[in-house]
Amino acid sequence: MFEYALVDGDSIKRVAIRGRIDALSTSELEHVFNGLIDDGERVFVADMTAVHYVSSAGLRVFVATQKALKKVGGEIILQGMTGSVHEVFRISGLLRLFRIASDRDALAQLLAPGKQSTSQGEQIETGGVLLRYHAREAAAGSLIVPGSQDKMDLASYSEKDVVSVEPATMPFGLGLATVGDAYDEYKYLFGESMIVNNSIFFYPAVKRPSVDYLIDGHKNPGLTYKFLHGAGFSGDYRYVLSFHGNDQPVTLDALAQAFFLISQADLVGFVLVGESKGIWGLHIKQPPLTEFRPPDEGSIFDSGNIARWIDYPIEPARANHAVVVVGLTVRKGSPVEEAVQSIIPRQSAFHAHGGIFDKIPIGTDMDHINDELNRIFMESRVYSIEHLLGRSLFSSGMAALVEIDTKDLGLKVAG
Repeated sequence: MFEYALVDGDSIKRVAIRGRIDALSTSELEHVFNGLIDDGERVFVADMTAVHYVSSAGLRVFVATQKALKKVGGEIILQGMTGSVHEVFRISGLLRLFRIASDRDALAQLLAPGKQSTSQGEQIETGGVLLRYHAREAAAGSLIVPGSQDKMDLASYSEKDVVSVEPATMPFGLGLATVGDAYDEYKYLFGESMIVNNSIFFYPAVKRPSVDYLIDGHKNPGLTYKFLHGAGFSGDYRYVLSFHGNDQPVTLDALAQAFFLISQADLVGFVLVGESKGIWGLHIKQPPLTEFRPPDEGSIFDSGNIARWIDYPIEPARANHAVVVVGLTVRKGSPVEEAVQSIIPRQSAFHAHGGIFDKIPIGTDMDHINDELNRIFMESRVYSIEHLLGRSLFSSGMAALVEIDTKDLGLKVAG
C-alpha cells in the first residue's frame, strides 16, 4: 500500500508518505516530486514517519530528485525515518546526500535562520509578481542593429543583404540568422536565432528543423554570424533579479514592463531564464529570400500566404520547460520609443526570442545567473527557438538587465 498527502507548513511543503515505496509506487512518488518542482518548490520535506519499506527502485526516485534539486540550490529533507528505512539508506551509501531530521522539532532546527541563505536583495511586488533584485555598478551598454526588416514582408532578401557580425561585438542578440562561410552553403539555413553570452542558437527554417548552436562563439577565430535582420546589445549587467508569480503565472509582457520599476533607463536589454507555464511562440518556416517570394508579389503575412510562411500557435505549448530568453524592451511613452520602432513594435513594447529547453528545475540565485545559463546550455537539449509573444507564461525564474545608451542610437546600427 502507498499513500501520500501534501501538507503546507509554515515555510515549507511537506509530503507525508505512508506504506511501501517500491517498484509499484515509484512512478506515483516521482509524479508528486516533479509536480512540486514544476510548481516552483526548491526545498521540501519527505515525511517518512509512516514508511516501513523502501526498495532500491524507491531509492532511485529520491536520488534522482535530490540531484536535480541540488543543481539549482534546492533539496529534499528527509524526516522521521524508521530504523529499517534509515538502514536501507545507510547501507546504500546515500545518507551523505540528504539532510535528515528525526522529527518536527529537529526539522525546525535545520530550517532555522542562519542555516539558509538570507541574501534576497531589494523587493518589489506588482501585478501579482514578486521581484527581488540586486544593483551592480555598470556603464550603459550599446545597441546593435544588423540588417533591416524592410524586406521581410515581401521575402526579398538576397546575398547583398546579409550582414556579418563578429561574435565578440554582439554578446546578446536575436533575429533571423545563421552561421556559415559561403552564401550558397548557408542561405537556406536562416531562422529564428538568439545569442546569449556570445553563444548562438539558431533554428533553420527547413521542413524538419533542429536547433544548431555554438557555445562561446567569440572564442572561434574567424567565425561570423550571418544576419538578414536582428537586434542585439553589449554591456554589463546593471541589475540581476529573481521573479515569482504569487497566485498565478506571470506573462512575459508584464515582466518586460516590470523591469522598468527597477531600472530608470528608457531602453533595456534583458536575459531571462524561467520555468514556463505555456509558451506562445512563432517561427518562420522558410527563409524570406527572393527565390521564395510569394507568386502574387504580396506580403508573407497576407491571409493567403501566412500559413505557408509562419508557424503560429493556436494554443500555448511547452509547459514546465526551462526557457532562456533574450530581448529588448522600451519604456512605454519614453522619448526613444519612436526611434526603436523598427526593432520593437509599439504595440508590444518588447522584442524577444526564447530557446525551449528540457523540463528541468532551474535555480533562482540571481547572483549566479550566468552559471545557471551555462548549466542549461551544457546539460539540456534545446527543442526550438521562438519569437515569443507577450502571452507567454512563467511561474518563476531570474533575469539580468543591461541598460542601453540611447544618446545616439544611429551610431549603433550595423550593416
